[in-house]
Amino acid sequence: MAMMIEQTLSERDFKQIASYIESHVGIKMPAAKRLMMQSRLAGRLRSLNIPTYRQYIDYVFSKNGTNQDELILMIDALTTNLTEFFRESGHFDFMSGTALPALVASGYKQIKLWSAGCSSGEEPYTLSIVMQEFMRKNPGQINAYSVLATDISTKVLNKAAEAVYALDSIKKLSLEMKRRYFLRSKNISEPKVRVKSDIRNHVSFARLNFMDEDFGFRDTMQIIFCRNVLIYFDKPTQEAVIRKFMNFLEPGGYLFLGHSETIFGMNLPLKNVSPTVFQKI
Repeated sequence: MAMMIEQTLSERDFKQIASYIESHVGIKMPAAKRLMMQSRLAGRLRSLNIPTYRQYIDYVFSKNGTNQDELILMIDALTTNLTEFFRESGHFDFMSGTALPALVASGYKQIKLWSAGCSSGEEPYTLSIVMQEFMRKNPGQINAYSVLATDISTKVLNKAAEAVYALDSIKKLSLEMKRRYFLRSKNISEPKVRVKSDIRNHVSFARLNFMDEDFGFRDTMQIIFCRNVLIYFDKPTQEAVIRKFMNFLEPGGYLFLGHSETIFGMNLPLKNVSPTVFQKI
């Protein structure tokens, strides 16, 4: 017989977890997120055979320190991941039509890109496709490129590395683009596609928490995408994260934010060059 799981997450337990998520991950958890937290953590309780949320909290935050393995799974459960191929397509038009030609004119032959908050991989693979298309249409201008893709969720990083998606996820792409960059499965009952190796081989994945002081890499980039991630942070945290990005963005490089995000009121070495696209001064 299945074990009964506590039905309600108490206000006290919600506040303890919400406080940890906000201070260590940077994501705000207002009271309105209580039911969401309750339903998402119920799955963790079931899989661990823990009957109450209080016992689960004790398990995660034990007297001997946090249970790091479970902490990562808890964060996975509570962070929202929503993305698609060529989402907010104007950014990719600007990248191929303006940013890349400007970088080439500045003497760059190799381009390094970073998808910060890559979720399940659609964005970094889109960046790789955009690079391939630019190189195909402008032979000799760029010799090489690489895409670093990071996220705090190990669950979505694993999915991203597999590069397998529902057929519907590429329905907005032209038939030519589908054929050039995706392989279709032979399973008619569950139609899926996989990103071709030519695109995948330019993308590397790593787990990263924006709250960490040291991001663990030293490369500098010409292009950084961090879209629809900062909306979960308060204003001071947003500015602190973008300041960290500036350590990895070369002068003249480009930062792309989500269409609902802004750097208004922040004192940063960036100029606005297109809607939610900024160039480092």
